[in-house]
Amino acid sequence: MKYYLSVLAGAMSYGILSTIVVLAYGEGYQLGEVVGSQLITGFILSWMLALYTKFKIKRRSQADGKSPSSSAAANVFTRLTWKQRLLLMAAGTPTVITGLVYYQSLRYIPASLAIILLFQFTWISVLIQAISKRQRPDKVTFLTLIILFGGTLLAAGFLEQGLSEFNGLGIALGLMAAVSYSLFVLFSGKAVPSAHPAFRSAWMVTGGLILLCILFPPTFLFNGLIWSQLLVFGLLLGFFGAFIPPVLFAVGVPHIGGDMAGILGAVELPVAVLLSSFVLHEHVSGLQWFGVIIVLIGVALPELYKMRLKRSRSTPLYS
Repeated sequence: MKYYLSVLAGAMSYGILSTIVVLAYGEGYQLGEVVGSQLITGFILSWMLALYTKFKIKRRSQADGKSPSSSAAANVFTRLTWKQRLLLMAAGTPTVITGLVYYQSLRYIPASLAIILLFQFTWISVLIQAISKRQRPDKVTFLTLIILFGGTLLAAGFLEQGLSEFNGLGIALGLMAAVSYSLFVLFSGKAVPSAHPAFRSAWMVTGGLILLCILFPPTFLFNGLIWSQLLVFGLLLGFFGAFIPPVLFAVGVPHIGGDMAGILGAVELPVAVLLSSFVLHEHVSGLQWFGVIIVLIGVALPELYKMRLKRSRSTPLYS
């Protein structure tokens, strides 16, 4: 149960981000500054957790009367080769791409629409897995995709307002974020799953930070801007975006699988829409809320079908 709650809490954290970013834009901060302050905060928090974990393991080894050098757990750093570290850093880069294109989309479209577009990662993940395995999706998957498509049309307000009312660039950026996020969900569970979650998360955040510094040099660290209100936004975004979700996903996804992680990740959608409605005062109609519910049903449908199938197979037949 703790692994399910771990992924659930991580997804809820992601749902908070769009509201914080819109508030930061309202204060005049730019994309590189917002994402940069988020990742630097996440980098510091992640390595603090990793070092604390290593210290705690060493203390436990000493308390058990074992030499730290002889304990494989205490030498968790040495158990990660540089090839594994580079693999983890590469797996962390989709988080940066997701943040950049998703946050940029918030400049052109409402936060409630941006999160719905980001949430298309559910069917995009299915498509990526089908292509990688060279297998056609089954009937349940096709039904799920139809439900998700219909729910998205309602939730995004396309049927009420029409496509012409929305910014094309913002919609494209939102869909790009969905592709990148689906890659992150897939990679987060497959990249060195045997490593300790704290160290997996730290190296993934490190890879993301390196990529971001190449794309957007962190000049805000040297011109004094970091000591303004940007620090508050950076701390919030870093905690709920770059620290909590990777750690919790690293703990839960390897144990529950990518399919179930995608379903539990559905909680991100209502959290983000609720905050955009109550905090940002964006209009969300009853028809859009109905669409959100349909999307959630579509996300849960495949796993519910699998559970029902397992129960039917395990139920003994009586003559």
